[in-house]
Amino acid sequence: MSRRAIGWAAGAAAAALVAAGAVTYAVADSGDGRAAPGTPSADSADAGFARDMAVHHQQAVEMSYIVRDRTKDEDVRRLAYDIAQTQANQRGMLLGWLDLWGLPKVSADPPMTWMGMGDIVSAKDGSLMPGMATNTQLKKLQTLSGKQAEVFYLQLMTNHHKGGIHMAEGCVAKCTVGVEKRLAQGMVDAQQSELQVMAGMLKERGAKPLS
Repeated sequence: MSRRAIGWAAGAAAAALVAAGAVTYAVADSGDGRAAPGTPSADSADAGFARDMAVHHQQAVEMSYIVRDRTKDEDVRRLAYDIAQTQANQRGMLLGWLDLWGLPKVSADPPMTWMGMGDIVSAKDGSLMPGMATNTQLKKLQTLSGKQAEVFYLQLMTNHHKGGIHMAEGCVAKCTVGVEKRLAQGMVDAQQSELQVMAGMLKERGAKPLS
């Protein structure tokens, strides 16, 4: 996979951050310490997406730093770094909005409840939401190196992105805060481009996505 292709995907991710970051603090402060009109409620799609995607993103960051220590391949390391940096920054925005809205970062409701999937999604071996790797898979990634680590990371991250895109599309449809909807759409666009990059990298290594 060419550096240009990887750079293009990273650029798309960076654009999502720029689009959202400039107005992060304009979301929920009326200027007198009170919540601004229209501030989301704790059970809103806006709050649910922020909470759930923050958790989803944290695992992507974790996996990306694991593979950076398990391979010397420059393209994979660059992709992993870009994903880690982008999703760590986005996670900070999501948690920051919850702070600004005066809402808790955790909920007693099951993940994905805001999407109407709380009674469908069941946690299994640490995989709390669609696309998330299990604890067993994370431990396996930590034992691999070289090409094996690259392939497994790309396979896990492919599934992770697909689950993330599904969630982000849910926010685009259900969230009410404009800046959050734009960030979610930016996630969809950037992760779709990264899926194309990762498909090519898997093909180069004679591998396919996990079923």
